[in-house]
Amino acid sequence: MDNTIIDNWNSKVTNEDKVYHLGDFTFKNRFGFENYVKRLNGEIIFLRGDHDHKKIFKDVPHLLNLKIDGQSLTLCHWCMRVWRKSHFNAWHLYGHSHGMLPPIGKSWDVGVDNNGFHPVSFTEIWNLMQTRPNNPNMVKFDEKRQ
Repeated sequence: MDNTIIDNWNSKVTNEDKVYHLGDFTFKNRFGFENYVKRLNGEIIFLRGDHDHKKIFKDVPHLLNLKIDGQSLTLCHWCMRVWRKSHFNAWHLYGHSHGMLPPIGKSWDVGVDNNGFHPVSFTEIWNLMQTRPNNPNMVKFDEKRQ
């Protein structure tokens, strides 16, 4: 399984790509961490999951808010009902639930077991979000003015 996931990763990720990994990278195995990282393409930015080794990931955040191509995103290992700027239709990407928790609004489980055991590119997320409904808490400014 590990070799398949590594091969799938490297088939989509180049060494010039930036990858956000949303937790549970080595399932508490601190000895396998470097062995896996050196086999993967790209610059990897880690977020901490509940199964990551505490010594390796002690200074790694659980959550990251960022903007890519003008789009606000909240990245977190866990799924949330609301997130920063969700009322402005910002996106939320998460893992943890292994495809068992349906997304709401502009959220998506980017875990490999929910995406054919491949990483998901920003272009794929962009295209997917065009088909997703608005966030349930999205503020409709025209309606609020009335």
